[in-house]
Amino acid sequence: MKYVIIGVVVVVVVVAAVLVLVLPTLHRVPVQYVGSPSGYEAFVPSSQTVNYHGHTDPVGILILSNGTTIQNVVWNGKYAGRIIHDHNAIEQLNNQFLVQTDPVNYQPYVPLQDFYVIKGQVPIEQATINGQTYYVIIEVNSISVANMSGFFTYEGWINNFVAAINTPGTYAAVLPGNSPVFTWENLTGTVAYQTMTYGSLLYYSGGGVVLVLPNGTLIPYGLISPFGVDVPFNSPSQVYNPSS
Repeated sequence: MKYVIIGVVVVVVVVAAVLVLVLPTLHRVPVQYVGSPSGYEAFVPSSQTVNYHGHTDPVGILILSNGTTIQNVVWNGKYAGRIIHDHNAIEQLNNQFLVQTDPVNYQPYVPLQDFYVIKGQVPIEQATINGQTYYVIIEVNSISVANMSGFFTYEGWINNFVAAINTPGTYAAVLPGNSPVFTWENLTGTVAYQTMTYGSLLYYSGGGVVLVLPNGTLIPYGLISPFGVDVPFNSPSQVYNPSS
């Protein structure tokens, strides 16, 4: 009887040790680092939010530097509330201006969209929230504020913008107030004027900026909640002159 009891105790101890090692592994969801260490990724919020661990967080898509898109992404942590506020501000301006016409080139206004660029890889993990699968950007608080910045442009150009900032030779420039680009009778001219208009109405924002691609293509955009300085498209120092 003595040996039987000892044997049972030994078996119980071994089984308990195995469970301690195995159970955390079964329930742990690995963190994935997506994107390029030297590239730029972009979080594009929708108007949806979720409650995650007691916090209201924005939901959107994540566009990686190679063009891959991840749906149902949650921004959790630093600046979540600011992103929700800025997105709602852009939406309110869209509701106000989309019934109007650009007074300079007489083209109808178009919907603009805010998005938030992160320099380097983004840590995400899978989570189930209210029965639905999401990909949560975690450890946002550990990402240097200098490596994040907010922008807005025509919603149909977000993918092009991300591709452009990941293209060597692309640079940012400011349009002077009398730039002829604002009078161009095309989508570029309308978006340029519209970003400047929105920028004058948004808190801590600005417009009338363009990405200049190596082939000369322009993508007008505006700055919104510019967090840091290591995203070079956040504080352009040169002026764009289309005649040069």
